Amino acid sequence: MTKHVSLDDDHLKIFRDDILSGLTAERKTISSKWLYDDVGSHLFEAITELDAYYPTRTEVSILEDNAASYLRLPGARGALVELGSGSSRKTDILLKAFQDLSVYMPIDISANHLKAAAERVRRAHPSVAVIPVAADFTQPFGKLPLLPELPVLVFFPGSTIGNFEKAGAVRLLRQIREAMPAADLLIGVDRPKAETVLLKAYDDPAGVTAAFNQNLLQRINRELEGSFDLGSFAHRAIWNDLESRIEMHLESRSDQTVLVAGNEIAFRRGETIHTENSHKYSEDAFQEIAQLGGWKVSAMDADKDDLFSIFTLAAT
Repeated sequence: MTKHVSLDDDHLKIFRDDILSGLTAERKTISSKWLYDDVGSHLFEAITELDAYYPTRTEVSILEDNAASYLRLPGARGALVELGSGSSRKTDILLKAFQDLSVYMPIDISANHLKAAAERVRRAHPSVAVIPVAADFTQPFGKLPLLPELPVLVFFPGSTIGNFEKAGAVRLLRQIREAMPAADLLIGVDRPKAETVLLKAYDDPAGVTAAFNQNLLQRINRELEGSFDLGSFAHRAIWNDLESRIEMHLESRSDQTVLVAGNEIAFRRGETIHTENSHKYSEDAFQEIAQLGGWKVSAMDADKDDLFSIFTLAAT
């Protein structure tokens, strides 16, 4: 059974303020980072096992094919810092290849999920010092534990960079560079592909992605005394060709009013809450984003079907 853990007062205020700001905006939007409470994190792990969800298996295949070549990076013999680590399952591929690694620092917003993953990594790799950090990596990195004087490799898998608007992606890449200026960065990036493939991946026939999206409303009900009726909101996945991204929305099935933290939020029938973006980047498009963020592409690896890429970046 999944346990629900209450946020402390500071984090609860941040959550409440962000949710209310998003729901009272002209176009209702909630940051995708709030999808990942304990329940959401477990649902996302279930999504990664679905046949329709190609990103995980293609990224895993790239890591398996190229892990040995990443030994050339100095951080492979120093400290591996993972952003949005989740279950750390992909990281196992690197940890097995990096026999001389000293430190693994997984960073994730879901504290309980992070703790369980870190314990598993400790048991599987006892020679590596595991330093889990429960934090929102989209914020400045000033509060991270100081690493020893070791070379650093940052691992940012899952095409999570695609969740950000392009200006936000540039800003995040700059924050990473400023926090760890001598590091190299391995980053997973999803590529543009047929709309039918994308829509099936983000609106799977089993309804797991819908449950993942709707869990955000359950979280608001639980933590902010919300009154969302889940049956009154439908999961929608939309391909935005102009922005080269999949969008996830929760669409109101009727005119209705919902309470959130004592505030009335009105919805029109058909109005949506925009909950996630997943931008798809060509090689040239991502190289431009990387350069604006203060990085240069030193290598790019892809799966056999060219569905997904892992870029190796060096600070400029």
